[in-house]
Amino acid sequence: MAERSTAAVDVADNSGDEPLTAEAVEATADGTEIQDARASDGPMPEPDGKRGNAKKSQSSAPSAPELHSGHKLARRYRLEECVTRLDGFSSWRAMDEKLRRAVGVHLLPADHPRARSVLAAARSSALLGDPRFVQVLDAVEENDLVYVVHEWLPDATELTALLAAGPLEPHEAYQLVSQVSQAMTAAHREGLAHLRLTPSAILRTSSGQYRIRGLAVNAALRGISSDTPQRADTEAIGALLYAALTQRWPYENDAYGLTGLPKGVGLIAPDQVRAGVHRGLGELAMRALANDGATASRQEPACTTPEELSKAVAAMPRIRPPEPAFTAPPEYQHTTYQQGSYGRPAVHNGITTVTPLAPVPPPPPLQSRTGRVLKWGVAALLIAALGLGSWQLADTLLRGNQSDGNQQAPQPKADDAPPKKAPVALAIKDASEYYPDGKPQDTADVASTYDGDVSTYWRTKNFLDGPDMKAGGYKAGVGLVYDLGSEQEVTAASIGLRYAGDHTTATLYGATSMSSSRPVGSMKKIAAGTTKDSSLTLTAEKPVKTRYVVLWITAMPMSGPDQYSDAGYKQAVTDVKFSG
Repeated sequence: MAERSTAAVDVADNSGDEPLTAEAVEATADGTEIQDARASDGPMPEPDGKRGNAKKSQSSAPSAPELHSGHKLARRYRLEECVTRLDGFSSWRAMDEKLRRAVGVHLLPADHPRARSVLAAARSSALLGDPRFVQVLDAVEENDLVYVVHEWLPDATELTALLAAGPLEPHEAYQLVSQVSQAMTAAHREGLAHLRLTPSAILRTSSGQYRIRGLAVNAALRGISSDTPQRADTEAIGALLYAALTQRWPYENDAYGLTGLPKGVGLIAPDQVRAGVHRGLGELAMRALANDGATASRQEPACTTPEELSKAVAAMPRIRPPEPAFTAPPEYQHTTYQQGSYGRPAVHNGITTVTPLAPVPPPPPLQSRTGRVLKWGVAALLIAALGLGSWQLADTLLRGNQSDGNQQAPQPKADDAPPKKAPVALAIKDASEYYPDGKPQDTADVASTYDGDVSTYWRTKNFLDGPDMKAGGYKAGVGLVYDLGSEQEVTAASIGLRYAGDHTTATLYGATSMSSSRPVGSMKKIAAGTTKDSSLTLTAEKPVKTRYVVLWITAMPMSGPDQYSDAGYKQAVTDVKFSG
């Protein structure tokens, strides 16, 4: 995938209003990001929508230079395609005719109010020379123009495109935060900040390396500065990690093709947004997103600099890459050559014909006198061996009948079917709440359902109508999803319940992941049952192979008030065990 996004994109506001004007379209430092300027126009916004410490110049700028495709700079860089024209500057894809390679170019008038700061930022970035950043190749002022030339990576993919396909798996998210935090640590040691670390500024090469574009230049083009640059870049890295784990933007506004968090709830932990999030990486993202005391309730201190974040990543347990998928090799096919083609295959209008090999004819029979003698000799030996073997077999049978005449041969047993396999307890490796409607019940106590302690439990909220939840029209059900660590044959489940009375109805389903996004109607049913007691046993008619098991409760009993809730229809799960 090319480094840039195409310029011909229909940009519209996320709220569904009319398309944005050209002034509302925002681009990255190399002109490849097309973004709603009203969503984010500086550093990452706080969860309540307020600006951070970054500042943006509001001075008016001259119009962008009117250049066209084919124009040459310094008799070397030929402009080919205008990617962005915005705020008095333009960005182009160009060709370096001297080295015959593609490059990116930023252009702005020499009298632009930010021309000097852009030149200074580009030259400082070029002096860093760190391969983890997209390199600045040239920064020149000539003929009333200022232009900055940088690398163009045709084999790289934007993080924006990766996140559009889904959240990253834990090892890939770990590589992202590790490489980006280390690179920004090196930049800040040299006094350089980015201040525009968005998903569009992160590129992943075909070799798996993450590279950062727009260091210092991206902010200088927009007149962005910050009193706390290390804090701003650290929070930006935390937002990238949060988005990589959840495929959600950690603020209320939608941005970069990602949906924001629900309004009014603030910053919530990644594992409350999406089931199955790696716990260590989720906590790391919260430590970096230190807005509004988000980490105040946690024991770990907040990370306020890229170096602190890099050290926290290094202190984590190693996250192994996923096992590579095995692909069977294609079936080997024999090809033959036509006679008279002098060793070359026959070609007919571009089609190669595959024909089976002709059978090899047997060798001709021996016609000499010696061959005939040998043939008759072998035949005589075979006849003699057969006669001797038949006589020995008859003698053995006769002797056996005389000595064991009164004994009977053992009869085979009527039921030789293999014995049934005894059920085996299946260990639960992890669990989370399953709530496809986005309304959790008690996410903090999920682990209490399989900790072996019947005094601890996970409970639902109390409802005024029941016992059938779906019939009441307020909720389809409540549930939990369990991870058995690997694919197992599940035959039964034993579920301990806290409240008895009326009917408690539950169903087991085999799931493909711990995500709450997939409805139970698309899962494979294992077993179902109803009970009036404080325990429920579900047994499958046939074993179901699965790694993830969903416990889905659709009816709950009426129970009196307790220390946690008032009277109502509710249930609590105290002990869950699976067998297979």
